[in-house]
Amino acid sequence: MSTPKTTDAPVHVESSDHLDELIADNAVVLVDYHAEWCGPCKMLEPTVEEIAEETDAVVAKVDIDELQELAREKGIRSVPTLQFYAGGEQVKEVIGVQSKEDLVDIIEAAA
Repeated sequence: MSTPKTTDAPVHVESSDHLDELIADNAVVLVDYHAEWCGPCKMLEPTVEEIAEETDAVVAKVDIDELQELAREKGIRSVPTLQFYAGGEQVKEVIGVQSKEDLVDIIEAAA
């Protein structure tokens, strides 16, 4: 891999501006909208962590209870919701638990 990875772990998003910065500053970003009380979110968490470690995509984690306004702005109606950004633009959104293979395929297609 020629480009150094920005991070090997998911990034905890602290604000709407923070998320905008991550999306603007990185080629491919996977945004994981989740909640502490969400069972499927907990099931998806190890997969999301592996994707952060194994791909060049930056993985941003948004707690919808902590950042309710941001979740509303982005139209998040259920969790987990995963949004994929490439070159600053949203290219895909998936809702619910997905296989790691499917998520990696989306990232590779976006790269």
